[in-house]
Amino acid sequence: MPPTRSAARPGTGPVHPTPGARGALRPASATIGGGFWHTRREVNARTSVPQGPDLLESAGNLHNLRLAAGTAEGEFQGAYPFLDTDVYKWLEAAAWRLAGEPAGALAAEVDRIIALVAAAQQPDGYLNTWFQLRGNGERYQDLRWGHELYCAGHLIQAAVAHHRTTGRPELLDVARRFADHIDTVFGTPDSGKPLDGIDGHPEIETALVELYRETGERRYLDLAGYFVDRHGHGLLGGEAYCQDRVPVREATTVEGHAVRQLYLLAAAADLASETADAELRAATERLWQAMAATKTHLTGGLGAHHDEEDFGDPYELPNERAYCETCAAIASVQWSWRMALLTGEARYADLIERTLYNGFLAGVSLDGERWLYVNPLQVRDGHTDPGGDQSARRTRWFRCACCPPNVMRLLASLEHYLASTGPDGLQIHQYVTGEYRADLAGAPVAVRAETDYPWHGTVALTVEETPETPWTLSLRIPQWCGSFRVHDGERTYDGTNAPVRDGWLRLERTWAPGDRVILELALDARLTVADPRVDAVRGCAAIERGPLVYCLEQADHPGGGLDAIVLDTARPLAVKQRPELLGGVTTVLATGHRRELPDDGSWWPYRPAGHTAAPAGGPVELTAIPYYAWANREDGAMRVWLPTS
Repeated sequence: MPPTRSAARPGTGPVHPTPGARGALRPASATIGGGFWHTRREVNARTSVPQGPDLLESAGNLHNLRLAAGTAEGEFQGAYPFLDTDVYKWLEAAAWRLAGEPAGALAAEVDRIIALVAAAQQPDGYLNTWFQLRGNGERYQDLRWGHELYCAGHLIQAAVAHHRTTGRPELLDVARRFADHIDTVFGTPDSGKPLDGIDGHPEIETALVELYRETGERRYLDLAGYFVDRHGHGLLGGEAYCQDRVPVREATTVEGHAVRQLYLLAAAADLASETADAELRAATERLWQAMAATKTHLTGGLGAHHDEEDFGDPYELPNERAYCETCAAIASVQWSWRMALLTGEARYADLIERTLYNGFLAGVSLDGERWLYVNPLQVRDGHTDPGGDQSARRTRWFRCACCPPNVMRLLASLEHYLASTGPDGLQIHQYVTGEYRADLAGAPVAVRAETDYPWHGTVALTVEETPETPWTLSLRIPQWCGSFRVHDGERTYDGTNAPVRDGWLRLERTWAPGDRVILELALDARLTVADPRVDAVRGCAAIERGPLVYCLEQADHPGGGLDAIVLDTARPLAVKQRPELLGGVTTVLATGHRRELPDDGSWWPYRPAGHTAAPAGGPVELTAIPYYAWANREDGAMRVWLPTS
């Protein structure tokens, strides 16, 4: 076994292709120094991540590790065999934080929990507290539900993050021993290994690719390829739910459990990059297009069904029954980032932006202490909340607590999803106040950005370091943007003369320190309608501004519910800054009416065709808030899509 790297690499994120990878782009370094995402990350760093150990203690996750280590007595706590992953996802989040805070209380907690994980590991490398304590020593006998490899995947990702930020090997050694053990067990029938099988919940696949990237051990990449290609061959009964109905290479659309599907496809994109597998690349592009075009909610949310947490049919995108699990939004970002690096196309960054600002960020409260597992697009008047994981009310923690630490780890590593570098220069995918850095043929490039995005559309970029040779600064022009203007110190571009191709505005020249580029994106509030095949919202419109999806919330509309609201599309939308509201937001004001709905005690809720409810009184001013900020005040109705007739 070759030695692992010992030096910390703070600029290296969750996805770090090898030098020989065949993707079009590579991740670039970025820092977030202020503005919207700085605020959200500070809440994550100061509130969400620090409370993790106490929550893991109260839920029993750490107790179970102590039981497995033989340092405590008692019974296994919890109802699921995958509870170890909550610990590993928290460790990953904390590890990314250690890049900026290498010492202190957080570092001490990380060391303590890593030592506990190491003590729980069995001599041959196996580690899963459920099966060690409750499974009678029977390993890999319930691959459909047991989640042993899923747990291993999250352990590996946490270990890679810890090694990349600190250079320390303790957790990576644990992960490698587990991966080595798995490699002795699983393989094709002709491999001589005892078990041909896959996990019911993909995750190990992309983790193994990253372990290969971190260690240089080719067998980890080969093992990842084995697992990806064995999905869809009936090893778990052939169900779409666990990604076993059709092989990835043959699939024509995304299906089954949304998170499982997206984790599997993230690994397929990784493998396509590292192995130059054209068939896998074509499959991932085909499946991403099918997902984005027919199975993605306006918020970027994914998952139509509460039952089995899965995708529905094409254009089956309900509102109040939308599942849109927070973890699915995170998985979408992870897969789309890999696709952006693989292909170089801006459309993947467009979906990342939409998902980050809406479907993902709604999953955590503004104070960082409460969470949503599911993210519906409507909560009806008189809603009866089921509680638990299905709740439309924010919850301190969940019995199945996969989402909270998952949010923590994405926010902690967000700087690594903002920019890339390629043969011709630097590409800025997401706009933040901070700095983007890259190396072009060994020469450093640094660009400083100042912006109040997404509230205002101006992004001021200043070149701070540059080689003396020409290179291209590529700026993503968002898909939602109707008009823009760019001044680079020499010329002014707009939608009529700008060199925009595939969503990128490319500015090529020999740059000098101090050169400035001013990008102005029009942030007009707008109404959006859906494809007519989306039955759930036919005859409705939604309000958007920039990358933000908006919603109505009961708290802003006293005197009546939201189900009777009809949007007046003939009246203009207005924008109002509300620094005192929900941490400081820009609201959109619209005009609507309340229909006079029948309440005559009839036993039959239907009326003859042509009967319409009359407006009750005069126009009503509607206040729309950003969707990510809903459910932070009193409980009540909410809706994104508004009837227009």
